[in-house]
Amino acid sequence: MKKHSLSVMLITKNEEDRVERCLMSVADIADEIIVLDSGSTDNTLAICQKYTDKVTVTDWPGFGKQKQRALEQTSCDWVLSIDADEALDETMRNALIALLSQEEIKESAFCLPWGVTLYGKTLKHGRSARAVLRLFKRDGARYTLDEVHETVIPAAGNIGKLKGLLLHYTHRDYGHGLNKAAQYAWLGSQKYFRKGKKSHGLTLALLRGVWTFFHIYFLRRGFLDGSVGFIVAMTYAQVSFNKYVGLWLLENNR
Repeated sequence: MKKHSLSVMLITKNEEDRVERCLMSVADIADEIIVLDSGSTDNTLAICQKYTDKVTVTDWPGFGKQKQRALEQTSCDWVLSIDADEALDETMRNALIALLSQEEIKESAFCLPWGVTLYGKTLKHGRSARAVLRLFKRDGARYTLDEVHETVIPAAGNIGKLKGLLLHYTHRDYGHGLNKAAQYAWLGSQKYFRKGKKSHGLTLALLRGVWTFFHIYFLRRGFLDGSVGFIVAMTYAQVSFNKYVGLWLLENNR
């Protein structure tokens, strides 16, 4: 029997093909589900309303601000922040139920191992060899207000790791992946420019891209994920390069 309550929060826009898989993976664990939608024109709202009556349509202020808005609507002991293109696998579902059934949880937050799933393959290395902080005590937690790659700052305390995988169906297809990579690179450029970070020129932008590929493909052993691992490493290398090129252009008013 659960001893701790759980709020699940997610932000959406035009996710009718993916959001139900996400919601189905948490529906029987969550005490409440908070959805903030930024203007879907497909069936996303109707699908979400099958699982919760706490669906709000808002403007789009950026990832960090939107997630902070969602966090402020939660009311339970713990919060699980999940994206519409993600879902808990069965091992992680069971681990979460077991955690919430403990009399006392000593940690203040948990990282969830990522299982990036694209082009028919769940990756075990490279970018997938990470665990993202998504489960945390509600009291004292807040989000950074960054345009992209926002971070939750939990209350002080130890951070644990949950068993299982947070499956991340990151791309619908290769075209969607290219568009998403371009969007994130440009948002990253603007974020760095706003924070006063320097590009240090186009040569360093190129070297950063090369380093990103080396880090993902070799140091994180993305090569063990085969051809898809190579595609992912190249994609993130391009994102890194584009991000710093964008920053250089902003610095030079171009």
